Amino acid sequence: MDQMNLKEAAKNLNKKGFLDLEVPKELDFAKEIKRLKKEKNAVILAHYYQEPAIQDIADFVGDSLQLSYKAAEVDADLIVFAGVHFMAETAKILNPDKKVVLPDLNAGCSLSEACEAKDLKVFKEKHPDHVVVTYVNTSAEVKALSDICCTSSNAKKIVDSIPLDKPIIFAPDKNLGAYINKETGRDMLLWDGACIVHEAFSIDKLIDTHKSHPDAKIIAHPESEAHILKTAEYIGSTSGLINYVKNNPAKEFIVATEAGILHEMQKEVPDKSLYPAPAFEDNTCACSECPYMKMNTMKKLYLCMEYEMPEIDVPEAIRKKALIPIQRMLDISSK
Repeated sequence: MDQMNLKEAAKNLNKKGFLDLEVPKELDFAKEIKRLKKEKNAVILAHYYQEPAIQDIADFVGDSLQLSYKAAEVDADLIVFAGVHFMAETAKILNPDKKVVLPDLNAGCSLSEACEAKDLKVFKEKHPDHVVVTYVNTSAEVKALSDICCTSSNAKKIVDSIPLDKPIIFAPDKNLGAYINKETGRDMLLWDGACIVHEAFSIDKLIDTHKSHPDAKIIAHPESEAHILKTAEYIGSTSGLINYVKNNPAKEFIVATEAGILHEMQKEVPDKSLYPAPAFEDNTCACSECPYMKMNTMKKLYLCMEYEMPEIDVPEAIRKKALIPIQRMLDISSK
């Protein structure tokens, strides 16, 4: 890419947060992305909530914990994170010497936005004796204020690792925190945050769906509200939900998490019927989709790899502090 094209791309990026450049109509995005992966020694990490085409072309698809592990061990010059901003930041924290790019800088997270570092700092000062456990769905600045991080896959294990006489602040997901309180018998101080996707499920519509499919097992992500979790036969992370469906003999499942998981899940169990848990609002799939995750597209992914931007940058002082709670999480999870 010549200097003029680079300047034009950077100018375009600064205006929108993603590259919105014209490409030939006949361009085969999948073919070009595969070429760029090889030419640039790039690896694509994608979350289960990405659109199917992105999941299919990724080198690795997983949940937050799996992606954290993968980000820590990849052997590539360029890490392309097809997910949301906090995930790409985590990859950069773990790989300071590698270039990490995200197709759209606007791909945020309602949980991350619910807990700003300045507010957590004040809250910590009011409760100085508390251990601060933060969900990975937070900014690098929030992680830097934390004692240890967790994901939905390992939250119980992380909390169980903290001595019973130590009070805990759990942020930012109050629904996951309440579920972990119930599972561990703890009384953690919960931050008032929630995921817009997992709070969008309609209990009335869920009951109607189950009436239509009475043999279907309801499974749910622990970010869901308590009344949804009470209906579930199984509660677990995205990877946990996939494993449950694979190993359970039932043939029908109603899945209460972001609908993007159904793509990978269906590939694992092509002979089973999967139904997305219905949301309050009517939309194209009558399910709950993350508007942030769906900001990434194949075109944005291609342009992101071609121009190697938007690039994720974490100030070194913040990165070093944020690395400590992430590494603690990974160490405990691996035991």
